[in-house]
Amino acid sequence: MSSINLYAQDNQDPKIGLVLSGGGAKGFAHIGALKVIDSLGIKIDYISGTSMGAIIGSLYATGYSGKQLEEMFNSQDFDALINDRFPRASKPFYERENTEKYAVSLPFDNFEINLPSALSRGQNVYNLLYQLMLPVNDISDFDQLPIPFFCVSTNIETGESIIMDHGSLPLAVAASGALPSLFQPVIIGDKILIDGGVTNNFPVEELRAKGMDIIIGVDVQDALKDREALKSAPEILLQINNFRTINAMKNKAALTDVYIKPDIEEFSVVSFSEGEDIIANGEAAARKNLNALLNIKNKQTHNYEREDLNILDSLRINSVDIEGNERYTRSYIIGKLKFKSNRKISYEGFRRGINNLIATNNFDTFRYRLEPTEDGSGFNLKGAVKESETTTFLKLGLHYDDLYKSALLANLTKKRLLFDNDVASLDIILGDNSRYNFNYFIDKGYYISIGWKSRFNQFNKNVNPLLALESGSPLLEDINKIDAQVSDFTNQIYLQTIFRQDFALRAGAEHKRLKIISETLFDEDQEGEVTFENTDYFSIFGNLKFDDYSDAYFPKSGFYFNGTFHLYLNASSFNEDFDEFSIAKADIGYAFGLSDKLTLKSETSGGFKIGDKSTNTLGFGIGGYGANFINNFYSFYGYDYLELSGDSFVKATFTLDYELFNNHHILLAANYANIDDGLFETGQFFSSPNFSGYALGYSLETFLGPLEAKYTYSPETGNSYWFFNLGFWF
Repeated sequence: MSSINLYAQDNQDPKIGLVLSGGGAKGFAHIGALKVIDSLGIKIDYISGTSMGAIIGSLYATGYSGKQLEEMFNSQDFDALINDRFPRASKPFYERENTEKYAVSLPFDNFEINLPSALSRGQNVYNLLYQLMLPVNDISDFDQLPIPFFCVSTNIETGESIIMDHGSLPLAVAASGALPSLFQPVIIGDKILIDGGVTNNFPVEELRAKGMDIIIGVDVQDALKDREALKSAPEILLQINNFRTINAMKNKAALTDVYIKPDIEEFSVVSFSEGEDIIANGEAAARKNLNALLNIKNKQTHNYEREDLNILDSLRINSVDIEGNERYTRSYIIGKLKFKSNRKISYEGFRRGINNLIATNNFDTFRYRLEPTEDGSGFNLKGAVKESETTTFLKLGLHYDDLYKSALLANLTKKRLLFDNDVASLDIILGDNSRYNFNYFIDKGYYISIGWKSRFNQFNKNVNPLLALESGSPLLEDINKIDAQVSDFTNQIYLQTIFRQDFALRAGAEHKRLKIISETLFDEDQEGEVTFENTDYFSIFGNLKFDDYSDAYFPKSGFYFNGTFHLYLNASSFNEDFDEFSIAKADIGYAFGLSDKLTLKSETSGGFKIGDKSTNTLGFGIGGYGANFINNFYSFYGYDYLELSGDSFVKATFTLDYELFNNHHILLAANYANIDDGLFETGQFFSSPNFSGYALGYSLETFLGPLEAKYTYSPETGNSYWFFNLGFWF
């Protein structure tokens, strides 16, 4: 090692450099070392870093203390950060309705399946870095930072190691940490850049060249593993990648004056959930070098104390300037950002606007900068979007439930089919009850959007005969249930607008062909199966929807409202007694956390028919458990599917969700309902419930969707039912 005494005296303090290596989550150990350095009052004059070392080093150079960094990193959701997972409320209504049912989504261009270039686009990482680096937002020469800084990235086209010492600090650091296969490469100017650890994971020589007299190095790189530890393909690939960097460290370590090597072998590059332990190990390793660090401190004439740096929590956007958009109009982008000019917003609101844009999946990245206005009243937002080149996706899903039985889903989604801001999606569902869904939507945000939906759905089940058109038929006398094949073919065309940012209002026209037959009953006149319903219905409808549940299946917070009004105007000749009638219904839900583990979800649903009483098949039926019922059918614990029916109903469900372990849920639910003909007329709509049911269940979140088993019981009947479900509902 170089001697600590080798520096120019001349009555000046020695120049102290700090070099931080890459190492993924192991880089949290850098924070522990920085806490010790801060506690000793050591002044750092220059910082260099690679990958996670660049991220932590740049934030320290910005002015944050080691303690502040510990608090910030421990509060982050790294799963959401790395996987570019955006809050569900950021997704367009179309995305929420039509994309939360697929286990796998793959680019599918020119009839070939392609693998994505990386797991993450890195947008969430950039968003976080930009916010944290706002105190030095106006600095483009990294030598002018509170602590001069540079980091290293790799030019993927040439294999050249690139020193990043000027430009946009968050963009430079994002490039240095763009681990191949985990993050997409970062484009800066004419260069395509990836993780600097590929070529130089410990830039100590470059730091010494900056005139540093003493260098402190913190190395969190992996050591080579033996055959016992190499049990998977990723571990073997990581070992191969480490050959060069570990060999290089034999010489690089000797170039430091204080070499800190935390003991973090038990952790991996993705051990983000164990950040506290890794930080503690980094702190312990630094304290093992306490004498050497104190020796450095004693050579500094002034005591150095770092003050906490404040993070900007609000801002005013005066103007928005967007470049890079070719297919998507400026109004479309502004509509997604939802920024109001010259209005102060929280920084969380600003980041939510960025999320809204990226969550459309029409853009790979949105890089931006906030330029202070001349009068200091706010910022001008300068943004550059990179539109996604992938427009076609193949999506797959698998599902089982007690109503539709087993099903395999194949979806083809095409964006920009006819227009720049449209999307078409076709689901083909094969299994015990084959089905299809087709959706086409031209998204104009706050302006009038246009949609078309087509759906064919079918199932076979014992149902309440009161749901049959000819409920007075002698065939149904003394029969509690009939085995019926129910099929529904529905087409809708509608207009949609978004108002007050979160409400979707639709109005449109609908054609529905509803058919109900039974092969278990014999009709002598028809000489075969009994047809209860075979009618085309024509209606107009209106729909108002709000949905900001944090999760579609296990929400921990949020509110849900979905209200629909249908006016049925005409029907085909099978329903000879048809007369105009209307159906109004609404669903309201609210979820809130009682603790970190326990969530209460309350749901209320109700509906009624106005007008003609002769058509029963579009009435309400409740019972069973499901999430993709057709028409006016609803779940109800304690009863079999569609066991209870009427032309009006009201029900309430209360669910306690205890997340025993991560993604493991214990569910306890109770539901209560009234359902009959003419509940409003009889006053029973608001009376004490006639029907109740309870459920105890277990749910596991898997990549296929929820794996659920629920035991349900009704005290009125004494009957109990088990309901099973695997996979996202579709």
